[in-house]
Parts: sequence; structure tokens; C-alpha cells
Amino acid sequence: MQYQDDRLSIPRRLTLALFAALALSACSPSDHKGSGAALEGAQGQAGAQLAYEHELTLSLPNAEIGPRLAQTREACEKAQFGACNVLRLEQGKYRAQVVLRIVPQGVEPLVQQASAGAELGERITSAEDLADAVADVQRQQQRLKAQQQRLDELATRKDISVSDLIALSKEQAGIENDLQALAQVAAGQQRRLDTNRLTLNFIPSDGIQRESKLKRAFSNLLDNLADGTGEALEKGSYVLPFLILAFPLALLWVWLWRKFVRRRP
Repeated sequence: MQYQDDRLSIPRRLTLALFAALALSACSPSDHKGSGAALEGAQGQAGAQLAYEHELTLSLPNAEIGPRLAQTREACEKAQFGACNVLRLEQGKYRAQVVLRIVPQGVEPLVQQASAGAELGERITSAEDLADAVADVQRQQQRLKAQQQRLDELATRKDISVSDLIALSKEQAGIENDLQALAQVAAGQQRRLDTNRLTLNFIPSDGIQRESKLKRAFSNLLDNLADGTGEALEKGSYVLPFLILAFPLALLWVWLWRKFVRRRP
């Protein structure tokens, strides 16, 4: 009998264990609002030349947006999470935005710091394939270097005239300038491949932004009414000459019609 009771209790134990596991998973700290947003940096695999961009919207109380923006900027400028450069910084009365370029391994910790206690909104990750652009720059560099080599060989000839040497020098200077410009383009492409562009949008979560939109709408009501009336009068002025001409023509048509009706027996 004891053996039979133990067999009957096994399903009950499994049921209790299942409920306990579900309860623990429901209490996982990863679901809490203040745990921050998980957004990892990305980099193309071997042979892939992809430039990654991330955009994230974070909702915070309006009073915390300014300090959080300053904290994010300071962390980037001090390279707290790796090489980082601030590309754009915008701060309005009810919203703020920071655009920066950072190494892939620094994206996640920077986003975690910026989103601590914030409500996660829209999140976008995109990649641009730079393979064709990189190959085009490399082809231009190879072509210019081949031309440069030929000009250098011509410049070493002993039978070259002074006028030809001056013309060669101008050609060499032009090719050198083109090579420097292509080198800057190539460096920019490589920087885009080695880093991620990150855009963080901070918006208020306490309804201030909605209130400000309503205030702007009501404050602009008279201006919009005046603009609409002005546009209506301007468009009506184009129709007015036709109405002036149409009115006497309509009277003439009515007079002729009545006259024709009266003559009929």
C-alpha cells in the first residue's frame, strides 16, 4: 500500500514543481522596467562590408531627460565604453536626441546606461552594404596609382623637355590630390564598417509633450484662421473676373429666352 501511495504522489510532485518553475520565471528581473534596454552592437562577418545603424526611443520623466542626455554625452566623450564620437546633440524643451558613433562592443553598455529606468519605445536596427562603394574606391585608387607610376617613369627620362616636365608635374600634383581625397573617402568607409551609428531619442513619459502640442495648437489657432482666410480670398480672386463676365451673359440669356417664349403662339 505504501508503494502505491508513492506512485500516486509522483504526478502531484511534478505538478508542484511545474508551478514553482512558472512562478520563478514570472519573477525574473529581466522583465522589470528599470533593467534597461538590451541592444547589442553589430559588425559584419568576414567578407561582409556592412555599416550598422541603431535607433532607440526612450521615455523618461521630463526632469530626467537633461541629466540623462548629459550623462550619455559624457560617457561617449570620455570613451567610457570604447572609442566614441558625438555626431549630433539636440535638446528641446520637451525632447532630446543624441547621435553618436561607437565601437560595436560599446553599444550595449552605453544603451543600458542611457535606458536605466526608462520605458523602451521604438527600436530600429539597419545595415547598409558598402561592398560596391568600397570596391569602386579601390578601383579608382589602383587606376590613379598606375598613372602616377607612369608619370614618375616619364619624369626620370633624360630627353624630356622643360615644358613637358612642367606639364608632368601638374599632372602628378592633380593625381596626388585625387589620391588624398580617395584616401579620406576610404577612411570614412572603414570607420563606418568598424563602428555603429547610434541614435537615442529621449521623450517625456509624464504627458508634458502631449500638453505642449495642445498649447501650440490653440496658440496657433488665430494664425491658422488668418492664413486660411487669406488663401481662400487669394484663390477666390482668380474666379471673380469669370463671375463678373458670367453675370451679364446669364442676364442676356434669360432675356432672350423670355422673348423667344413670348413670341411662340
